[in-house]
Amino acid sequence: MAQTMTTPTVHRFGKLPDGQEVSLFTLEAPGGWKATITNYGAIVTSFCVPQKQGEPVDVVLGFESLDGYLSGHPYFGAICGRVGNRIADGLFSIHGKSYKVARNNGQNHLHGGVIGFDKQLWNATPRLSEKGPALDLELTSPTGDEGYPGTLYSKVTYTLTPDGELWVEMESTTDAPTIVNLVHHTYWNIAGQATNNIENHTLTAHADRYLPLDKGGIPTGIIRDVDGTPFDFRLSPDNQSNLGDVIVALTPSPEGAERGGVDHCLVINNWKPDRALRPAVTLTDPTSGRSLEIFTDQPGIQVYTGNYLDSSLKGKSGVAYKQHAAICLETECFPDAINQTEWHGEWPSGCLNPGETYKHTMVHRLTTGY
Repeated sequence: MAQTMTTPTVHRFGKLPDGQEVSLFTLEAPGGWKATITNYGAIVTSFCVPQKQGEPVDVVLGFESLDGYLSGHPYFGAICGRVGNRIADGLFSIHGKSYKVARNNGQNHLHGGVIGFDKQLWNATPRLSEKGPALDLELTSPTGDEGYPGTLYSKVTYTLTPDGELWVEMESTTDAPTIVNLVHHTYWNIAGQATNNIENHTLTAHADRYLPLDKGGIPTGIIRDVDGTPFDFRLSPDNQSNLGDVIVALTPSPEGAERGGVDHCLVINNWKPDRALRPAVTLTDPTSGRSLEIFTDQPGIQVYTGNYLDSSLKGKSGVAYKQHAAICLETECFPDAINQTEWHGEWPSGCLNPGETYKHTMVHRLTTGY
């Protein structure tokens, strides 16, 4: 007998220090797919993939209680904003007016600042959509928040489908010129989060080019071919290296970054500003046979191999997440795009004006492996 789809359920997840209640929403779809999302930080706390035998496998890093997220973490499962990734020196200009935002990553601004969208309590509305159970999350960021101009209204919708897809649809509007680049920041380990290692995973990408960086993680402005570099993730008979080989090739970092590994933006092939969904990457675990394919309407995808995990955080099942325990695959406008004026006109700058709507869609399509 076929399963019917139902509206997400809600449970209490805890309280913030100011007494506000935080909720945890459970999305379940026919076939055994299940995701849990909290309205604190719009965080995906778990994503469970059904197995042929046994319990479903949780394939994202995170914590079992709100306390873990409140104690500090590297953006596990969160929506990062207003601007995900980095802004050089925490400085930018819009229409000739200069702004300064927090420097919370060395000299640079990272993922929205000290109290970004990942640390905000979003208004949540669970519902049943045509595709499957969905959760609408809404947040208003006032003018001056973390130094950004304009009041920004943002909405994120998570939807789980019976096909094993997690849709993340993001949009924003503003009442004054500002910048926005919302980023979804789940840490994936499709062998299962408790395995604590993604070095045997393989990654293939629809990306002929990537963005070289300076030692602070800021793009140099060059868009370089991946030929002959460790960033050549294109599928070919001669290019089947796993992530472990790539991490070794980039450790120590040839660009002078503090840690080795990948933390770079790939340029998605054939991108145009037409909002069409294009294939970006496919992550595969050869042991289980599971795969994760990502589609997006954005021009770039940041690949980050968990280089700064260091076993200091104890996550679900008591796992102390070690370096390279998971991988982040963050579709996005290019990092520091507002300051890279040589890109403007061809690539999005991240600038948003009144009357415009920022839109960003990414689809995670998982397979069971059986």
